[in-house]
Amino acid sequence: MAHVRLTLTMASGARIGPGKAELLESVRASGSISAAARAMGMDYKRAWLLMDSLNRAFATPAVERVTGGPGGGGAVLTPFGEELLARYRRIEAAAARMAEADLEALEHQAAPDPGPKV
Repeated sequence: MAHVRLTLTMASGARIGPGKAELLESVRASGSISAAARAMGMDYKRAWLLMDSLNRAFATPAVERVTGGPGGGGAVLTPFGEELLARYRRIEAAAARMAEADLEALEHQAAPDPGPKV
């Protein structure tokens, strides 16, 4: 079925889309950027760069590193990170609801084998 993939682009050019949202959720679930990256099949450097780009994109960081503890530290979403993720998911769900009828109509017109994706 056709679906909406939403990327929000701020006036500054900063972006958040499905990948960064999923990574935020994975950091929240695992408490670690490296564990989140492993769970998503992504290398740590890429995950760290994505989280750093989110932290730089907004006045308040979305993710904080936590030092110490039995596991040697980790990462957590800040209250703003939780808000950012919740707002992104709400906007994504609203866009999907708005597009549902149009996507269904277009899906009926889609060829079963569209050929190579370019």
